[in-house]
Amino acid sequence: MEKITSFTVDHMKLLPGIHVSRVDTMDGFTFTTFDLRITRPNFEPVMNTAEIHTIEHLGATFFRNYYKEDTMYFGPMGCRTGFYLIVKGKHDEKSYRKPIVECFKFIKAYEGEIPGASPIECGNYLDQNLNMAKFLADKFLKCLGE
Repeated sequence: MEKITSFTVDHMKLLPGIHVSRVDTMDGFTFTTFDLRITRPNFEPVMNTAEIHTIEHLGATFFRNYYKEDTMYFGPMGCRTGFYLIVKGKHDEKSYRKPIVECFKFIKAYEGEIPGASPIECGNYLDQNLNMAKFLADKFLKCLGE
C-alpha cells in the first residue's frame, strides 16, 4: 500500500505552527489541507481529549460561521498534537493565516457556553475543558508571534 502524505513528514523535525499538509484537486475543485500544529510531536505532551474537544467545537463553529464559503472541515489529529483545517481553493501558510489567527483569538477570548455541548447535540458533551482550550489557543498564537 502507498504511504499517505502525512506519514512522509519527519515528525521529529516538525514544529508548532501553520503548515500546508496537502493541496488536492477533485472533480475540478481544489482544496488545501492545513496542519495546525499546536504541540511539538514526540517532544511535548499531547493535548488531552477535553481541550481538543472544546477547540474542535469552537473552531468548527468559528470557521463555519465566519468562513462558511471556504470551510470543508476543522477537526483534531488522531495523534493529539494539532488540528486539520480543509478549505476551498489553493492557499499557502501566509494567504490563509489571517482566518486561522482570528479563530484562535476567538477561542482564547471565548466566554460562555460551548456551542454544541449538550447531550442532544454531542455524543460526549461532558468531555470539555474551556480553560485548557484557551491556554492552548494562547500558546499557538504565541508560537505564531501573535
